[in-house]
Amino acid sequence: MPQFAANLSWLYPDLPFLDRIAAAARDGFQAAECTFPYDRPLRVLRDRLDSALMRLVLMNAPCGDWAAGERGLAALPDREADFRAALGQGADWAHALECPRLHVLAGCPAPGADLASAWALYEERLRWALDATQGSGLTLMIEPLNPHDIPGYLLREQAQAHAMVARIGSDRLKVQMDLYHCQRTEGDVLAQIRKWMPTGQVDHIQVAGVPDRTEPDQGELPATAAFDAIDEISVEIGWSGWVGCEYRPRLTPAEGGTTAGLSWVRPWLG
Repeated sequence: MPQFAANLSWLYPDLPFLDRIAAAARDGFQAAECTFPYDRPLRVLRDRLDSALMRLVLMNAPCGDWAAGERGLAALPDREADFRAALGQGADWAHALECPRLHVLAGCPAPGADLASAWALYEERLRWALDATQGSGLTLMIEPLNPHDIPGYLLREQAQAHAMVARIGSDRLKVQMDLYHCQRTEGDVLAQIRKWMPTGQVDHIQVAGVPDRTEPDQGELPATAAFDAIDEISVEIGWSGWVGCEYRPRLTPAEGGTTAGLSWVRPWLG
């Protein structure tokens, strides 16, 4: 059956970040993911995960100046030093937290930029990142993001991501398949799952309802059918990855918040 991980950056928003780990464990999650953990004390974060018997299975490398609109550095010219420093910090934290996957964000090239040059730079930097983390056991992830939420993001479609992985040819570069982004950009998410999961290039999946990015059972995403397809293909190919719950809980704390909205996933949490 699918294994679900709580996204600590999105779930339990009424709680301080570090307290969300124990809350997720109480709700039955055994694994977590997060976006950018770097403004918390590393040692305390590791201790909280250990105390809750919680595995961190995915995190992002630093993406540049988020407040200024940056969404990654890998495809941006004149940011070589910043990219290398961000990758180094992400890899160091992933190692300290025993997190096996690090998402390397492509970024949003400037309007009017030469996209062919951006794609070439993106590939070059991914190759460098793989060399820089050789022997670490770390898998680097790339994720297509939809243009409604992240206008101008370079990597938008599943085919683009899979082509990049195939071209580079490293078993430590994989695709992070977010069903929310996939449905918003390309539609027919069930066909996308059945097309791309059997390639063996998908190493992590994320989910949220479409279009409001709340619980997956809300909106147009065929969540139950998607989970059934993931389960079926997982058995066929021996996939044992995680499905990250990266969504915005629709219920207020007074209504029970994240915990009250987990009815959709409880059959899989046990």
